[in-house]
Amino acid sequence: MLTALDIINIYISFFEKRGHKRIPNASLIPQNDPTTLFTSSGMQPLVPYLLGQPHPQGSTLVNVQNCFRAQDIDEVGDNRHTTFFRMLGNWSLGDYFKKEQLPMFFEFLTKELGLDPKRLYVTVFEGNKQIPKDTQSLEIWKELFESIGVPSTGRIFSYGAEENWWSRSGEPKNMPKNEPGGPDSEVFFDFYPEQGNIGNDLKLYSHNGRLLEIGNSVFMQYQKEENERFKLLPQKNVDFGAGLERLLAAVENKQDMFETNLFSPIIKSIEKASGKDYRSHKKQMRIITDHLTAAVFITDNNVTPSNKEQGYILRRLIRRGLDNFYELDGKDISPILEKIIEQYQSTDPKLSDDFEKIKNTVLEEEQSYQRALTSAKTFIFKKYKKENGEIMGITEIASDDAFMLYSTHGLSPTQIKNLGFTFNQQAFAEKMEDHQKVSRQGAEQKFKGGLADQSEKTIMGHTATHLLHKALREILGESVNQTGSNITADRVRFDFSFDRKLTDEELKKVEETVNEKIKENLPIKFEIMNLDAARKIGAIGLFGEKYQDKVKVYFIGDYSKEFCGGPHVDFTSKLKRFKIIKQENLGKGQKRIYAEVGK
Repeated sequence: MLTALDIINIYISFFEKRGHKRIPNASLIPQNDPTTLFTSSGMQPLVPYLLGQPHPQGSTLVNVQNCFRAQDIDEVGDNRHTTFFRMLGNWSLGDYFKKEQLPMFFEFLTKELGLDPKRLYVTVFEGNKQIPKDTQSLEIWKELFESIGVPSTGRIFSYGAEENWWSRSGEPKNMPKNEPGGPDSEVFFDFYPEQGNIGNDLKLYSHNGRLLEIGNSVFMQYQKEENERFKLLPQKNVDFGAGLERLLAAVENKQDMFETNLFSPIIKSIEKASGKDYRSHKKQMRIITDHLTAAVFITDNNVTPSNKEQGYILRRLIRRGLDNFYELDGKDISPILEKIIEQYQSTDPKLSDDFEKIKNTVLEEEQSYQRALTSAKTFIFKKYKKENGEIMGITEIASDDAFMLYSTHGLSPTQIKNLGFTFNQQAFAEKMEDHQKVSRQGAEQKFKGGLADQSEKTIMGHTATHLLHKALREILGESVNQTGSNITADRVRFDFSFDRKLTDEELKKVEETVNEKIKENLPIKFEIMNLDAARKIGAIGLFGEKYQDKVKVYFIGDYSKEFCGGPHVDFTSKLKRFKIIKQENLGKGQKRIYAEVGK
């Protein structure tokens, strides 16, 4: 029986034999992309190259990428959705296109994985007012099926942009300006072929669980412009993605993904820890499995639970996982965490090395959650107690109080109900909607640059981080290393390793050094070179990042040499001015600097 690691190895080998270069798994926490909290697809780190920049490894690439999609949290609990997953991907950056991609994937599924082609169904793009119907993919699929004696009638379906268009923002109307996207062709696996032909409605059977999407070839050749218009990208790209966990379900013919050899040991550990069986408690155990798995990987990317950004998502995952564990009368989640890491260590060996850190972070958050629950109970008791001090019989609290517990204590409506209290859910929902409107407005402003913001100010910020990194190492010592960054059109956020707070004099010196290099109007260029050669000349990069055999190194005069995908300004004078706004202590020997550029 194939394991997840087996499928990865078969996939990578298949495409390497066809000239693809393997690129490393990018960090789950995106660097220099302020538009998203997590890496949610394999293409996300490749956006500059899809837009036309040359990739150091060439024009045909392959990898397996760890991904997390926060928008799927509320979907988890069925037999196929997870927030954390691994995406198998292959890309053509202006090299091959539809007539090469579709036959390759078909061969991989039917010959390498041994799936019965009679159990495969496909979809293509129907077209709209701006983009024509994808008749070429339609004809390719017909030829592929009929060449092996499988009738194509009733096997190929055409749908509109709501189903067969891919961009990170969804269908065309939701895409921000400059975001790339394109029509796609999806492949579905049939778990119950004995039930006969699916008729005219593939969507019905994909929604009821008979069919499972296992791969998506995106023909990314368009870029959003103003007024809902699109232009062609400089090159035609293939962006393919297949969920590893879903492929495993198809290979094992397990309609319930959580019964595959990847997840079933974790499920069994939950059964043992709770004394309950999976058959009677599927939804809770699926949520526990997914949320704690996602928490393990996010924690391993140096995120800690908090009330904002990635830390808030991590907190929500852990607490929702705990809620479902407590519903099953579970007491100790440690064995479940151990089993998760055991199941994933063959593909992600770093998890074993970081086990104690991961376990302690999750258990500390569990303790924090217990304190929050106690605090919430205390609040309710004090506000609703009767004259004699009793609270017996009080079950309903005001929606204002329920929302206060949500907004200040981090409790979800479900968690409040689990404390034994009800509230007016309609009134709570209205308050939540008002709260979300404010949040969305803030997010729209923060993420207005779209996917991997390429605005002038953001490009200036990218270049400024190189000067800042070098200046910090000059002034504080070469033990300083960049550990992260987040750049928007409004400000630069730069994280680095250092064991104490910088003095005002040190901050001033760093700022002055950067501004001196701006005034010198140093030229900026890049070279693509072998990794070893780049290291020999002293190029530096993001601490802990995995780099491929060939890398792009940006040179700022003779001052700075750094690994980076770009883009950057061509001369430092275009940065105009650099000003440090503040510094923050992130704990564990980590510091953060906020700065403005060009103001």
